[in-house]
Amino acid sequence: MALTSDDYLRYARHLTLPEFGEAAQEKLLNASVLLIGAGGLGSPLALYLAAAGVGRIGIMDFDVVDVSNLQRQIIHRTQDVGTSKAQSAKRGINDLNPKTVVETYEEGISSANALQIIAKYDLVVDGTDNFPTRYLVNDACVLLGKVNIYGSIYRFEGQATVFDARPASSGPCYRCLYPEPPSPGEVPSCAEGGVLGVLPGMIAMIQATEAIKVLTGIGRTLVGRFLRYDALKLEFRELKLRKDPSCPICGTKRTITQLIDYEQFCGLKRSESGAHPAQVEMSVADYAALRERGTEHLLLDVREPFELGICQIEGNVNIPLGQLPNRLGELSAWKDKLVVAQCKSGRRSMKALETLQKHGFAKVVNLEGGILRWGEEIDPGMSAY
Repeated sequence: MALTSDDYLRYARHLTLPEFGEAAQEKLLNASVLLIGAGGLGSPLALYLAAAGVGRIGIMDFDVVDVSNLQRQIIHRTQDVGTSKAQSAKRGINDLNPKTVVETYEEGISSANALQIIAKYDLVVDGTDNFPTRYLVNDACVLLGKVNIYGSIYRFEGQATVFDARPASSGPCYRCLYPEPPSPGEVPSCAEGGVLGVLPGMIAMIQATEAIKVLTGIGRTLVGRFLRYDALKLEFRELKLRKDPSCPICGTKRTITQLIDYEQFCGLKRSESGAHPAQVEMSVADYAALRERGTEHLLLDVREPFELGICQIEGNVNIPLGQLPNRLGELSAWKDKLVVAQCKSGRRSMKALETLQKHGFAKVVNLEGGILRWGEEIDPGMSAY
């Protein structure tokens, strides 16, 4: 696609850069990028890539816009609450740059669709917040020879790098950095731990910059370098990354040649009986029936106290997850009785189950999906996050 007269006006500030010019701009116009997620990172990413002139952008997100997203997910507007994030992002992109072709995928990425979808794009930008998806995106990119622009955020800190494991690059992949996932519930999500609203913008701008550099061939990318950002100190720190020769997917002796079950790899997949390794989940429907029958149990809410002010299930005992090891004595009467652990989404309470089981609690279950699922399926009138 050659530059038009309208393009010369729109991208004038790019064209005047000696290091960029017409050649780089034409590369962007003919390039395609897949954004995995239209949330905190995906929102500013979509806007900056569209503004820069990327010709085709894929948006993959199965979620809908929630009012709590608006604090940081800047592509969405108040009037978009309750609508598809993918469609909302598409409207935002085309309001900014009508010439950008936007393809939406209102579904989650999975082992069944990842290779087919990612193969259609020049590079992938990962804006997800969970480990199964990060490993899946990484493996699909390595198998397809695609560059993966990585970013993550949590509370006041962010990280970014470029994973390029193609033979010509010899860079590391995500598995070189994190060979094994953390235990389930060990790392809280942004929904559980919070995030400064402007933080995703900073990390997304770095990701967008790297995407533009990869697509145009200008500058030095973050391949082999891991950038950490502390918003409270306004401090950047750079770490060296090296390819792991023993990496199972990009190393010299590859053992992963196709996509795997990533939920199971990250210890999140239940068996048919509903059991996790060392953990058991109870559906909200089963828990509602248990309450209806009046079965004796303790509902242990491991959220932070301020979260109880947003919504809570009646009759809970609140001990925040971080305080649980030092307050187990308060629960000693329940060592041989049923304890139902609960948090916002079910992740922190899974970690609480591990702690309780290690200290001899015999009958502990996790409320599947947490209070969010309870509000969706059992008590729709409950105030939401």
